[in-house]
Amino acid sequence: MLTKRHKLIGLGIIIAAVGLEAIGYQSVIHADNKSVTIGSMTSDAQIWRHIAQSKAAQQAHLTIKVKEFTDGVALNKATANGQVDVNAFQSYSYFQAFNKQTNTAKLATIGTTYFEPIGVYSNQYHKVNQLPDGATIAIANDNANAARGLKLLAHAGLIKLKANFSALSGAADVAQNPHHFKFKEIDDTTGVAVLKDKSIAAVLISNSVSQAGGLNVLKDAIYRESINTSTKDNINILATTKAQAQNKTYRKLIKLYHNAATQKWITKQYDGTKVEVQKSLHYLEGE
Repeated sequence: MLTKRHKLIGLGIIIAAVGLEAIGYQSVIHADNKSVTIGSMTSDAQIWRHIAQSKAAQQAHLTIKVKEFTDGVALNKATANGQVDVNAFQSYSYFQAFNKQTNTAKLATIGTTYFEPIGVYSNQYHKVNQLPDGATIAIANDNANAARGLKLLAHAGLIKLKANFSALSGAADVAQNPHHFKFKEIDDTTGVAVLKDKSIAAVLISNSVSQAGGLNVLKDAIYRESINTSTKDNINILATTKAQAQNKTYRKLIKLYHNAATQKWITKQYDGTKVEVQKSLHYLEGE
């Protein structure tokens, strides 16, 4: 027959065992945690700092470190040489342009995130068809954003582009310029400030830059991109090295980005200007 003392000892052993099991479980969770360093810029860095603190990241056993950059080329090079694991800042066309131009290791896409339209902004005109002949239009001085801006002007019917116009093309590849526009190349990050220059009729500005300057592309642009197959190259992506393209830990980042709670926060935080896009890589590659 078990005495009261024996019962207490037995209970103590059970409690101790349960406690050890719990400690062991916590150790397993800690041991399974994976650390990923994400290189990012402007609003994208803010998004990933938010995701890093989310419940979804904890449940995925991911420790996310965000390293912020101010230059896209430098960030892609840092990804190629392993200073960061994954980057989150660029459109598919920007990614393609980098891979064509770089002498470093090539990058690979691991998934899509969102589309944010670039816009034509003006402090002097309310519609693109009001831009006068001979007006100066400011475009980005990097190939990917310049090409994207010129495509937008072509879509607006203001210019026509050469048949072989690509993500690396520029003003020299404008086939027809019936309004005799002059194109002034600027650092995209200065776009909002350039708007104040009265000698410039309109400025093409990326959404992250315009938003940082207090503008909303959906409300303030006099013309902007729409989401369709002609703009699919402008969908934003996550990128890593080709060697890590199938890394399962990195691919968890795509699910974290598209988490419902995260998307609700992004929509509210950025006034709907970052439109969620869940597309396969085959869609981007045109297969």
